[in-house]
Amino acid sequence: MSRSFSLLLVEDSPEDAELEERELRQAGLSFRSHRVETPEALRRALREFKPDVIISDYQLPHMNGLDALRIVREVAPETPFLFVSGTIGEEQATESLKRGATDYVVKGRQGGLAAKVERALSEFQDRTERRELEEQLRQSQKMEAIGRLAGGIAHDFNNLLTVINGYSELLLERLKDNADAKADLEQILGAGRRAAGLTRQLLAFSRKQVSQPVLVDLNELVSGLVRMIERILGEDISLTLQLEAQPSRVSADPGHLEQVILNLVVNARDAMPLGGKIVLETRHARLGEDPSRESGGRTGGSFVVLRVSDTGTGMSQETLDHLFEPFFTTKELGKGTGLGLSTVHGIVRQSGGHVEVRSEVGKGTQFEVFLPMGKDTALPDPQTRPPTAGTRGSETILFAEDSDTVRHLCEKILQSAGYQLLTSSSGTEALSIAKEFRSPIHLLVTDTVMPGMGGAELALEVSRICPGVRVLFITGYTDRSIEDLELRKLGVAFLQKPFSKEAFLEKVREVLDAP
Repeated sequence: MSRSFSLLLVEDSPEDAELEERELRQAGLSFRSHRVETPEALRRALREFKPDVIISDYQLPHMNGLDALRIVREVAPETPFLFVSGTIGEEQATESLKRGATDYVVKGRQGGLAAKVERALSEFQDRTERRELEEQLRQSQKMEAIGRLAGGIAHDFNNLLTVINGYSELLLERLKDNADAKADLEQILGAGRRAAGLTRQLLAFSRKQVSQPVLVDLNELVSGLVRMIERILGEDISLTLQLEAQPSRVSADPGHLEQVILNLVVNARDAMPLGGKIVLETRHARLGEDPSRESGGRTGGSFVVLRVSDTGTGMSQETLDHLFEPFFTTKELGKGTGLGLSTVHGIVRQSGGHVEVRSEVGKGTQFEVFLPMGKDTALPDPQTRPPTAGTRGSETILFAEDSDTVRHLCEKILQSAGYQLLTSSSGTEALSIAKEFRSPIHLLVTDTVMPGMGGAELALEVSRICPGVRVLFITGYTDRSIEDLELRKLGVAFLQKPFSKEAFLEKVREVLDAP
């Protein structure tokens, strides 16, 4: 056994305790020890000394061995407990094992003591690791279930917000001369846009937000945010950068990564109400393949690691257990939504990485974000696309959307901009229209998630019927099927619901005009 352990001896005879320690050391075991002989001293040692293994005599002046065992099992139910006694008989030994003792050795025959201590410690470590892995699996399954629920809610809510915000914008255009009505509508639209921000955070947690990954140097991204971060922190919190000397490229959405960094920094700031220090670090790491940990989101490979450390109040284990759950917060009512860290979790997982947290009450917190090291196959930066001119057009658009209210709104917007429109309430209906329509269809605009035939399948089928057709997904959340390589060849574009009239028309024009 290589590691050192803590040994608690429940023994009234210092000489017997010394013999037991000598036996263990002669077997090559390394440990620190503490001896007690009263119930009060035993309880105190369990709290403060925190032993890894306990060896107890059976007959003691102030209690018997079974009393000691009962106290240990109340306070530290998993800790290995061995009896070493010259008075314990077969019947008493059997009874002690029934009550939770790990093993026993007869005094004067301690030759097997070291082996039994080693075995007890090894079995305890195996149980602990197995329990931790089971807990990681349960936590992972719980987070996945919450994520599916959050994604479904956000999808439906985004459809409602698209309609609320869209018609608010249309009414604002028609009520330019009515100041009172315009002011009321602006309040409705402002609330709708704030609600849209909440759904975006839910989608980030559930890993179903639209992501446009490019090759990003994390060092440059962090450096570019320094001035903004310093304004967020104020004067009583110092910021230190310790960036990897080598380029630290990852394939991710730059806007989403900025969201991760800022959320972690804001959390660190809030944990230091009296001021303190934040350290932002980047480094490279190589993790070995460990299938047992994959259920918790960790896999092997080459990673760029972003570490955010603070000297704040730290967190309890109970807080750590719920840290990434949406709407969980330790802040006062009205001081936070509880979505910041759930957003971080979702973005990092969507980027193929994972998050590790270390914290202790009064000793600060350290978040480590592991992102897979980027390859040169990242998608091109969408910001390099040529600017579009105007938002009107006369092209033919095939529009598929199963929500009646969203479809009617988009029909009104597109027709008012001059486009020729073919509308359908399902993927199957849209495909039938494409097969029967004899003139060119220039653009397919489709929701990603529809009953029966989804947007991804529809896009592939329409592209075979109408070669050269452009594709625009309007989506409440991303569908995994749209990551298909065949779809990428079509040059598909995305517009996240809810969207404004202006953003919708600009995106349509951008897709139609793209080379």
